[in-house]
Amino acid sequence: MAKTRQTKPQNKKAPILVQNDGWLEPFSDEIQRRIDSFNNELSHLKAAGGIKEFALGHEYFGFNYSKKDKGWWYREWAPKAQKLSIIGDFNDWDREANPLKKIKGGIWEVLLPDEKYKARLTHDSSVKVHVVADKGSLDRMPAYIERTVQLEGQIDFVGKFWNPPKPFSWTDENFSVKKSSKMPLIYECHIGMAQEEERVGTFREFADKILPRIKDLGYNSIQSMAIQEHPYYGSFGYHVSSFFAVASRFGTPDDFKYLVNRAHELDIAVIMDLVHSHAVKNVAEGLNEFDGTDDQYFHPGGKGYHNAWDSKLFNYGKLEVRQFLLSNVRFWIDEYHVDGFRFDGVTSMMYHHHGDGISFDNYDKYFVTGVDWDNILYLQLANELAHSLKPGFMTIAEDMSGMPGLCRPQKEGGIGFDFRLAMGIPDFWIKVLKEKKDEDWNINELWGTMANRRYGERTIAYAESHDQAIVGDKTIAFWLMDKEMYTHMHKDHQSLIIDRGIAVHKLIRFFTLTLGGDGYLNFIGNEFGHPEWIDFPREGNDWSYKYARRQWSIVDNSELRYQFLNNFDRAIIHLAEKYQILNSSPAQQLNLDENNLTLIFERNNLIFIFNFHWANSIPDYRFRVPGEGTYEVILNSDNSEYGGFNRVDNSIEYSTAKLLGEHFLSVYIPNRVCLVLEKRS
Repeated sequence: MAKTRQTKPQNKKAPILVQNDGWLEPFSDEIQRRIDSFNNELSHLKAAGGIKEFALGHEYFGFNYSKKDKGWWYREWAPKAQKLSIIGDFNDWDREANPLKKIKGGIWEVLLPDEKYKARLTHDSSVKVHVVADKGSLDRMPAYIERTVQLEGQIDFVGKFWNPPKPFSWTDENFSVKKSSKMPLIYECHIGMAQEEERVGTFREFADKILPRIKDLGYNSIQSMAIQEHPYYGSFGYHVSSFFAVASRFGTPDDFKYLVNRAHELDIAVIMDLVHSHAVKNVAEGLNEFDGTDDQYFHPGGKGYHNAWDSKLFNYGKLEVRQFLLSNVRFWIDEYHVDGFRFDGVTSMMYHHHGDGISFDNYDKYFVTGVDWDNILYLQLANELAHSLKPGFMTIAEDMSGMPGLCRPQKEGGIGFDFRLAMGIPDFWIKVLKEKKDEDWNINELWGTMANRRYGERTIAYAESHDQAIVGDKTIAFWLMDKEMYTHMHKDHQSLIIDRGIAVHKLIRFFTLTLGGDGYLNFIGNEFGHPEWIDFPREGNDWSYKYARRQWSIVDNSELRYQFLNNFDRAIIHLAEKYQILNSSPAQQLNLDENNLTLIFERNNLIFIFNFHWANSIPDYRFRVPGEGTYEVILNSDNSEYGGFNRVDNSIEYSTAKLLGEHFLSVYIPNRVCLVLEKRS
């Protein structure tokens, strides 16, 4: 990632983004282009009712009831199709019974009047749309369908006419996302793999069984993967087929609403992965070749295909595609009360080369080479819409390129996200664990990695990602302890490997939380060192669910050491919340000791002490502090409840001594231990 240099602005008329970063001055025109194209598009949309009105495509396309016409209108955009007809249980799947009429702009429509279909077009009845095109005819999934179901014993999906007789009763009117969005402490999860049994979990099970655990740990947000419908479970939810439908494996639309409502009752915000970076290439279930061509929703030919992901790429320059995607943004906020989006694959979206094999080592690569300006505009619009619909709404970008301005307002030349994921941090930790012995760790490198982020752009830090737990790799816990976790996690079984693993696991996670950004993320189960990997059912493992679940029984077992890591995670999350650590200025380094692998810093008036050394426990370690006073320990990773050895007496008060006009503390710092001190007087 290219670093930021703060310089005195040379041109006061330059975009604010340029004024704040002198290295961007050669790209003022490109950054101004961002501002101008965004403002111009907003002006065009304003003339048509505004961006909020534009993003109501789901209230026009698909099934929508008209009191005036006393029936259900069904509409599709399929400009190059020859013929469309709506089919389903209501008309005995007769492809000639209800043909759509083509009107302006490639839109097709048909009215299903109450007098004929009220008793037949019933809630949860099956529907599809039959499309006749140059390539032939096929029964397709309606583009705006809100529920799909996989036919029992088959790979095929069918759409469902979703019109429950009694609307869901929300009770979350007192919930406000603003608190969470100031300092998100995120528990990333996957609904299907969240239960212990070897099967797919449900929305309601997650709400009733897992949300209380998350609340107890202190997280104020969940970030859920795989919410949008996807035909292949093993895709982790990234090959979306029906963008307006919840994943039917986990339950109904009302079941997902139940989860969101319950989270809000527990004062937990709900962030969902929003996959607008690509779409499944399947024809029968998805949007691909909907009107018989490959250039309706997607770019034609190779430009519309992602080689690495084996999926289709949207044409963000088309007005109709932007309306489809922006309507999708609004739909999830309005219909399901979600509080944030993690935009998947933002790097792939922003560049024609998708970031594949590219080293972003100079600013030319952000503004000159390969930038997809259509998608930059789309992301700006999506952020504008989401924030205008719900105060405090969170948007998080998954970007590994380090695009300048990604998390700055559009008026400054930014793209408008609230946070970016610090994707380099988990990569760094895995690299260290794979390639370095404990004695080769570099404390300067640790500090530099955590501190390397763009000025003025907020970051979500995380020690390990879900990708690193997928079969073929390991979690941090597994890298540290490996097969010993199968035999020596019982309290009565002594193991130096387990002792080291628990100690280093705690240090890595707390170090990342306190230094890495303005928010923090943990993937489900990693807080207690969940063993093994993630492997969804597939042909290669005989369609087994053994590694697509979470073994809560091991952390609930008081005889096993997993509870120590869980206890520590609870402690650091509650401490971060209580002292608003991440909602404060960046840390100020007080002491960096290469020989003892010790780092001490201050953040939000707390003193953080980390000793990463494999052997050196240091008595009377002296270091400078900002001011005179008496300090006491408020967190000690060496406590026995966290799997430590109680080498530090937490009752001791530490008073400063003055030396050469500065104030110093002297503290005993055992090896592989972190301490947090608070000034009491």
